[in-house]
Parts: sequence; structure tokens; C-alpha cells
Amino acid sequence: MRHLVGLLASSALLLTGCGGGGGSSTPTPTPIASAPAPTPGPTPSPTCSLANRQAFARDVLDEWYLFPELLVTSANPASFTTVQGYIDALTATARSQGKDRFFTFITSIAEENAFFASGESAGIGIRLSIDSPARRVFVSEAFEGAPGLAAGIDRGDEITAIGTSSASLRSVSDIIAAEGSAGITNALGPNTAGLSRVLRVTRGSTSREVSVTKAVFDLPAVSSRYGSRIIQDGSRQIGYINLRTFISSADTPLREAFASFRAAGITEFIIDFRYNGGGLVSTAELMGDLLGGNRSSNDLFSGVRFRASKSARNENRLFAPRAESVSPVKIAFIGTGATASASELVINSMAPYLGRNLALIGANTFGKPVGQIALDRSACDDRVRVVAFSSVNSRNQGEYFNGLASTLDVTCQAADDLTRPLGDPQEASIRGALDFLAGRSCTAISLSGPSGNIAGQSQRGLIASDRELLVPDAPSPAQREVPGLF
Repeated sequence: MRHLVGLLASSALLLTGCGGGGGSSTPTPTPIASAPAPTPGPTPSPTCSLANRQAFARDVLDEWYLFPELLVTSANPASFTTVQGYIDALTATARSQGKDRFFTFITSIAEENAFFASGESAGIGIRLSIDSPARRVFVSEAFEGAPGLAAGIDRGDEITAIGTSSASLRSVSDIIAAEGSAGITNALGPNTAGLSRVLRVTRGSTSREVSVTKAVFDLPAVSSRYGSRIIQDGSRQIGYINLRTFISSADTPLREAFASFRAAGITEFIIDFRYNGGGLVSTAELMGDLLGGNRSSNDLFSGVRFRASKSARNENRLFAPRAESVSPVKIAFIGTGATASASELVINSMAPYLGRNLALIGANTFGKPVGQIALDRSACDDRVRVVAFSSVNSRNQGEYFNGLASTLDVTCQAADDLTRPLGDPQEASIRGALDFLAGRSCTAISLSGPSGNIAGQSQRGLIASDRELLVPDAPSPAQREVPGLF
């Protein structure tokens, strides 16, 4: 199972590859933003053979890769049966140094555009986590408007068996023992609308069989059940936001949520990024603006830094407070090993301005301070997402490849507690966030051991120790941005 996480992708840096990709010719990008770019040359008739597609990917990396000195120039494309296999070979040295952990990839233009616009995906609409040593699979979250939640499957359920029918059910324990975590992905089948599976679902001492048919659905970036709320903690009001992913359709609910916080005069916040793998820089910048009511328009939110040959594209993004913006006094960010990319950008960007009044609650984050641009070859529906830039905060800090816990002044260890709904003040991570906001002491996040490891907590696996979100080896665009999505 690859530990793939989402993009730190700027919609303003989406480029279209016009080169033929058939040999040594470098693709000529045409930006849809105002950043300077080479003048496009003639567009040859593209072909979509494996060799041509591999050559296109190589040309993209040669021109744009953030770490050009780390590219494996000896990799032979003929040795690989897929474009992604060749890309992985080219980036092997950067991966061994922790700088590109499968962040550079090829994907479908149409599928990715659909997801970033509205969250469109196909599947059951649940987020799964796996405890591999115990050979168990849990539902960490279920999405509104999707088949899973409609069938009564929700956070805290354990999936104990999977089959195409009741007669073919195989226990999850047996599947993992025989095939590892990939066996669960295989058993659930492709994310094809109309495909049915039978699941044995257990909650407490009750088990039931559920037949669920996969469908196309739009994933809400902010849950209508718990995505935004005001928590009353004694005499204090706390603004709570759970953002699932950074996509365009998140913008309106974020603005609405912060408008309600502003109207209530709230200055303390819990921002729950525990499963947020990233997404669009533009939405991360909006989040910064909404949290930046007490920031000047001269204050730096984040800086984008390209390789030396592309340094003309470097830019600084300043805070731009909106009508809905709030002025935080304290912020608790909830994170886990699945918190990555755009989520980390927001935390890192706010840290210099809040110091010890900002804390990471839960576990160490993934560690992805780099982002991708996209170059397209539309005739083949190919989009190469290449790591092309890094992000820094106002202190020029951005080298958090090992996660944010070591860079922040305050961290507090807390579990991901599946026995309670997200948004519940008694859920372990939210309770830890409330404790921080109230000035109570906590145990700092350990920088060693598995992310989210909380010693001595089990409750039959429902309070996290060794769980991690389940990500297939070949994730869809939606699964890259929403880790654990099936």
C-alpha cells in the first residue's frame, strides 16, 4: 500500500503540454495564469503509445522537476510497462531522501477536473482505516449523499467480511493474512458505478450484512452533519471546522462557516484536518484569508519557490482578509499522519503569527512541503502532476519533510477516537484541542514510532494506535486527495 497523499496544487499554475512527447522535444507549457512562460511551438499530431507517453512524462520532469539533480537519468523507459512505473524510477533518488514519496504521478485529466470542481467520485462513499497487525478494517468516516451512509454504514463500524454475495463472504482477517492490505482493495473491487458488494458490518456486539451498490456522488468538502459548528466549552464558545479536502466546492461552505463565527464574536478555533490529504492552493489561501482578520495585507501567508531555472515564477501570497474573516487568538489544528500538503501549508503559514497560541493536536503530520503543477496531453487524457515548487512561511520555514510536529512550539498527543462522531466535544482529539484552548497541559507528540501511536489505548481498536488510512496502490484522483476513500 502506497502512502499517497494529496496535491499541493495551484489551479493558477495549471499548464497544458503542447509538445508531442515522442522523443527529446521538451513540452511547451501554456499557462492559464499570468505567470511568464515560453512561447508555444507548433503542436505535432500526438500519439498515445506507451513510449510516447513515457517520453512526454520524462520531458515534463526534465523541465519542471523541483529536484533536477536527483532525477535518475539512467532509467530506461523500455524496462517499464506503465508510465507511472517509469516516473517512479526517475524519482527514486528523491523518494529515498523523503522529498518525493510518490508525489509525482500521471492521472486522468477528466477524472481530476471532475473531483476538484465538485468532489465527484464513484464508489461506496466511505473512508476506511486498517490495523494491519490486528488484520482489521474500520470505517473512519461516511460521506453524505453516497451509498454507504444511505445503507447505514458510518464512523465506528468495523467491516469484518467482504464478498460479491452473502455466499461468497470472506473474513477481512483472512483477506489481510493472505494478500495484505491490497487484498481489501481487491475485494472491494473497482470504483465503478453499478458494482455491488456485500459487507458484514459490526458495531459493538451487533453484526449485519449490508448490500451496497457503488454510485457516482459529489463528496461534500464540509460535512452537513459535523463540518461546522460552535462548541460551547463552559462559558467559552469555540469555532469548529472539519475540512475533508481542499477543492473549489469547499469555498462557499467555508465562507458561510466563518461568517457565522465572526457574527458570534468567536476568537478561538479548532480546525480539524485529521484526514485532509491536501488539494488546491487556492482553497488553502482562502482558508488563510478567513483566519486572517487580524493580519495586514502586507503580511505574508506563504511563498512559492520553484527550481532555479524557473525562479521567475516565484511568488509571495499575502493575506487578503475577507468580509467573513475572523481574528483568532488561539487555534488548535487537529492532525494525523494523513494530514498533508495544503493542510500543512495552512498550519505552517499561521504558525509565525500565533506562536504558542497555535498547537498541533493528535499526531505528527505527513510532511509534504512541496507541490505539483499539471501539464496535460489532452489527446491521451494524460495529466502529469510534477513536483515543481516548495512552500515557505513568513519566516522562510518550509523544510518539514518529517512532519510539522518538530517545527511547532506546541503539540499535544491525542487519539483518533472512532467511538464518537467527528465534531463531538468528547471525541479524544477534539477534547485535547479544547484542553489546549483552555490552557490545560498535555503530552507532546512523539516524533518516533507510528504516527498517531497512543500507548495503552485499545477499546477493540476503536481508539487509534496503529490504524492508518487505506490507500490503494493505484488510487483515483479522488483517492489521492481523500485518503481512505472507497
